[in-house]
Amino acid sequence: MPSSPLPAPPRVVVVIGGGPAGLMAAEVLAAGGAQVELFDAMPSLGRKFLLAGVGGMNITHAEPKPAFIRRYRNRAEEIGRLLDGFDADALRAWIHGLGIDTFVGSSGRVFPSDMKAAPLLRAWLRRLREAGVQLHTRSRWLGWSESGALRIATPGGERQLKADATVLALGGGSWARLGSDGAWVPLLEQRGVTVTPLQPSNCGFEVAGWSTFFAGKFAGAPVKPVAISLDGETPRQGEFVVTEKGVEGSLIYALSAPIRERIERDGRAVIQLDLLPHRSRAQVVAALSKPRGSRSLAKHLASQLGIDGVRAGLLRELTAADTFQDMDKLATAIKALPLELVRTRPLDEAISSAGGVPFETLDAQLMLRQLPGVFCAGEMLDWEAPTGGYLLTACFASGRAAGLGALRWLEQR
Repeated sequence: MPSSPLPAPPRVVVVIGGGPAGLMAAEVLAAGGAQVELFDAMPSLGRKFLLAGVGGMNITHAEPKPAFIRRYRNRAEEIGRLLDGFDADALRAWIHGLGIDTFVGSSGRVFPSDMKAAPLLRAWLRRLREAGVQLHTRSRWLGWSESGALRIATPGGERQLKADATVLALGGGSWARLGSDGAWVPLLEQRGVTVTPLQPSNCGFEVAGWSTFFAGKFAGAPVKPVAISLDGETPRQGEFVVTEKGVEGSLIYALSAPIRERIERDGRAVIQLDLLPHRSRAQVVAALSKPRGSRSLAKHLASQLGIDGVRAGLLRELTAADTFQDMDKLATAIKALPLELVRTRPLDEAISSAGGVPFETLDAQLMLRQLPGVFCAGEMLDWEAPTGGYLLTACFASGRAAGLGALRWLEQR
């Protein structure tokens, strides 16, 4: 009797990077029958993911999909295609499958029911191990050997692995202490892959220089409520924080991309602060015009408009002295106080990074055209988004797409 052919051994796929994109790629690959080995340079997996969850794990956003996709600005088309396969609703359903409930906050942001990242990560890693994924920590990718093997520096020395396919999910260039150090950039460039320079995103900015008095008194002070506009666009309302050298915080992060682009173009960006977003200019003029008797102007501003502390300090810091002699000019300053920003804070301080591997260097499956069998996912791709769950959602979606792409590529070989 003729013997039956032996089944083909499973294809070996190596995933480099243990953040959300890499872990999602590993899950998809294992479910597709691949033998998956995942390597991460840090002592434990998901470190940036865990830190992002400090104070509340904002996993995604409940915003309608068209508005959601627009958050990715000039990469809305590319990220939109990824979200067609795995959007915010699919991500929530996937989380529920791990046994973690979610809820939608008043701002539309989506959180795990306990607000924590650690239980979600633990459940996820348990699922991966049960699926046969081999997880390796303290293992840094060093590029490729002359024979094309992956070089991995491990505590026991360098390993060289021949993989049938590779998924790179190495993060961007922010928060190097958590593993996103951008060390992969020269490794890809040496292989002829074009990489857009990494830049800060969701970052703070510096002013030309606060006065010593203002910085000493108000550094660390939150400014709220306040609205900010750039180039006359519809103001965004929220809060930001004064720092020793400039400003940071959620409202600044929301505008970080256009502010950075304006600085790159003009050498500076001027944003307009509305210190009283709930009052019209006419209401401000009316309040300022009330008799103040023997009270100082500072007390008049505080009693009539509630402007004191850091908001009063900003008025004094950013306007000429004669402004306070003309209530019409002062009302204009209160409603449209110009603040000049001259540079971003360093990349390593940023929440995320812009730049990376351009989509133009990838095929529709997120495979590098220059390096067949090598796929890219997560923040190392050239896109950016504001905080609010948009960053994580795209990382999950791109990891899933890269994993599926690798499976399809292996099937075709």
